[in-house]
Amino acid sequence: MTSTLVVSDKRPETASFRQTVAAGEPWLHEVKAGRTLRIVDLEGNQAVDTLFYSLADPRERFDPQRTLRHQKSLYLTAGSVLYSNRGNAMLTIVADTCGRHDTLGGACAQESNAVRYALEKRYMHSCRDNFLRACAHDGRLAKRDVGANVNFFMNVPVTAEGGLTFEDGISAPGKYVELRAEMDVIVLISNCPQLNNPCNAYNPTPAELLIWD
Repeated sequence: MTSTLVVSDKRPETASFRQTVAAGEPWLHEVKAGRTLRIVDLEGNQAVDTLFYSLADPRERFDPQRTLRHQKSLYLTAGSVLYSNRGNAMLTIVADTCGRHDTLGGACAQESNAVRYALEKRYMHSCRDNFLRACAHDGRLAKRDVGANVNFFMNVPVTAEGGLTFEDGISAPGKYVELRAEMDVIVLISNCPQLNNPCNAYNPTPAELLIWD
């Protein structure tokens, strides 16, 4: 699937929910079927690591392998459908002004900080820390529920040899992605705190979340 830019007709002032998530912070929220979630990259090139779970049974969750097989593409863009580990459609990307979102880079963690950057980076704050914080506070999700995620706005090209590289972001201030929930879902976000790769210009920034009924 090639990158597809689709502008939404939804206006922020009509959203039923609107919240800014500070740089490096987590966010967990329910989005009911038929409602639309917009994730906004407020200042540009911020990675927004995101997981999705069925509200009815959180053991049903976003499955990148099924999603990529259905899309026949490594990246997500407008028109992409996100599938669960049970083969059900969870969300559809209905608008996208960035054009491409990563499904392979995963979430930063203590272990990846040490391997990718340096041993002394191991204990820097990470997206996995954020996911676990939010899970512990909410109570419905646990460590075992944290799996492979989508990295909205993140640029992770695949090399000709099949490797991954972390490059400067391709987003810009105000770019957004909009997802329509096809089932009741729990959305778990880490607004990435990573300071060691160029995807966010080494400078984590806020993101905005809006929901329309």
